[in-house]
Amino acid sequence: MVLANPFSLAGKTALITGGASGLGFAMAECMAASGAQVIIASRRLHLCEEAAVRLGHGAAARQLDINDTAAIPDFADGLLRDFGHIDILCNNAGNHCKKPIEEMTVEDFTSVLRTHVVGSFALTKALVPAMKARKSGNIQFTASMTSFLGQPYVTGYAAAKSAFLGMIHGLATELSPCGIRVNGIAPGWIETPMLHQAVDNDPPRKAKILGRTPMQKFGKPEDIGWASVYLASEAASFVTGQVLVVDGGALYGF
Repeated sequence: MVLANPFSLAGKTALITGGASGLGFAMAECMAASGAQVIIASRRLHLCEEAAVRLGHGAAARQLDINDTAAIPDFADGLLRDFGHIDILCNNAGNHCKKPIEEMTVEDFTSVLRTHVVGSFALTKALVPAMKARKSGNIQFTASMTSFLGQPYVTGYAAAKSAFLGMIHGLATELSPCGIRVNGIAPGWIETPMLHQAVDNDPPRKAKILGRTPMQKFGKPEDIGWASVYLASEAASFVTGQVLVVDGGALYGF
């Protein structure tokens, strides 16, 4: 049967960590435009509240320190109490550390893994039982080009984003029989303030990026947002265990 609007998220509730800015906010915008009730969560509640106001569509804000794993079960229980169900979980919160290995401390390295991998595992673990009870759910992880490509000075970040591939594959195998699909998105070089900070004063780096990108341009935040909507929607009902690379062809460009 062909659905009238297979990309609709009407009636769905989506939790987006790190959703107050950047790619997380783009996901929130696109999901809200597709009919979802969106919950934006991050450590800084005031930024979440400001983002929810900008977003409109009845978006909600919640404070969440993804590193405080002991508090995550209560956080999840509070969401289920307030919203009834969480249909879509976007594990998008993260941090970064750019240093040569000689300068990257063990704490630097473990901090990045703790935020990306351990935090997202703890939140996913807390929400899975309710998804299993409903026999329905969608879990997403924001991966990275560093999941596939070697880049210098970001060993911790690359290790964390590569770990997402294993989590996606393992959880998809475990949870898909329960009606829960698990996928990821690997953004390429997307036009954000962080990207411009990195390339605007570094013409060789900008040329290198665009030189390996067949589409010869940077992506837009909404390119990631709409990819997230697709993976959460019925249009992707037979898609699980995948990482959707949204990069203008850069992964395979030469």
